[in-house]
Amino acid sequence: MAIIFYWSIVTCLFFICKKWCRYLVTNTKYYRANIIYFAYTKIQNDIIVLKTKSKGVVIMNITQYELAQMIDHTLLKPYVIMNDFYKLCNKAKKYKFKMIAINPALTEFCVNQLSGTGVNVGAAIGFPLGQNTLDCKIFETKDAIAKGAKEIDYVINIVELKSQNYDYIKKEMESIIEICKTNNVTSKVIFENCYLTDDEKRKLCGIALEVLPDFNKTSTGFGTGGATIEDVKLMKSIVGDQIKVKAAGGIRDLNTALAMIKAGAERIGTSSGVKIMEEFQEYKNLQMEGSDR
Repeated sequence: MAIIFYWSIVTCLFFICKKWCRYLVTNTKYYRANIIYFAYTKIQNDIIVLKTKSKGVVIMNITQYELAQMIDHTLLKPYVIMNDFYKLCNKAKKYKFKMIAINPALTEFCVNQLSGTGVNVGAAIGFPLGQNTLDCKIFETKDAIAKGAKEIDYVINIVELKSQNYDYIKKEMESIIEICKTNNVTSKVIFENCYLTDDEKRKLCGIALEVLPDFNKTSTGFGTGGATIEDVKLMKSIVGDQIKVKAAGGIRDLNTALAMIKAGAERIGTSSGVKIMEEFQEYKNLQMEGSDR
């Protein structure tokens, strides 16, 4: 009985200490010891977001501005109102996002809202299914660029890819990428990986290496699945430094965004850009408090 009694006491003390340490970590202003250093960590997909140093915390050696310049802040839902686009543009200006991603109809409006801010407007072409004719996609691309779009994300014709009509896929890609290059506009090819086999992803990467768009993109965010670490690594392993990879779909927090970047993504498409930057600021504040000790 004595052994059980003492063991119960030890167990209780352990859990009390554990909760107290967690409280100290999340309320760092109450932690003033200089002998011990620590970091509040969140782990997902084997990526440790915060890493310890001799004092304070660092976040993957990336600055707030560098992270913002990797984010394409999106508003692609069809059931929004004009005020939502005002908010989108204002948030993009505040956080200095690289781009806002929208459907083509609001391109001119958003270009006017963001004039002189350094934030690009990107138009989604053949979105989200990719089942427009090539002529339609060409018109959409030219029209969006004429209205001020500086980036184009177009969805491939998945039916043609799955039918192994690779000549069509290459012609489609060449046609749209050529328009973008002629107008000094960034081009992105959306694969929609949730519908593709790994062999189809590899084949598409191979075609892209012949055409050389600026980015290969994992997903629309409207399919049955979004970006995965495995897909980003696969795409990057094939295209290397010749084409960048954009991860999009299901990226809703800082931890997931950093995991995608660590896997090889150089652009993040997300409707949660503000949340991601707010989380970054929280960790930055934690770092600054740690450096004061």
